[in-house]
Amino acid sequence: MKLVSAVIKPFKLDDVREALSEVGAQGITVTEVKGFGRQKGHTELYRGAEYIVDFLPKIKIEVGVSDDLTERVIEAITRAANTGKVGDGKIFVYDLESAVRIRTGESGPEAL
Repeated sequence: MKLVSAVIKPFKLDDVREALSEVGAQGITVTEVKGFGRQKGHTELYRGAEYIVDFLPKIKIEVGVSDDLTERVIEAITRAANTGKVGDGKIFVYDLESAVRIRTGESGPEAL
């Protein structure tokens, strides 16, 4: 099992959610986060004063998947979140040692 974690632009969330549903990912967790990479933030003008915004709003998506579904999930996220511009995001893949469904007590791949 793998935990696929992706940090994307907020307006791409619906596209990514639909793409994950199409490949068979059954559940996702979404968190609003802030950060920066190569974008290095930007400046904004507010009431005549200039402010530097270091941390940009992003969305973090986490999805637990079986090993055979991992590559399709990565491809779906990459395709749906791509705008071709700096700041599209990153995908991280972690080994998932265990998963337990609280309601039924199922564990392992059945819990996903």
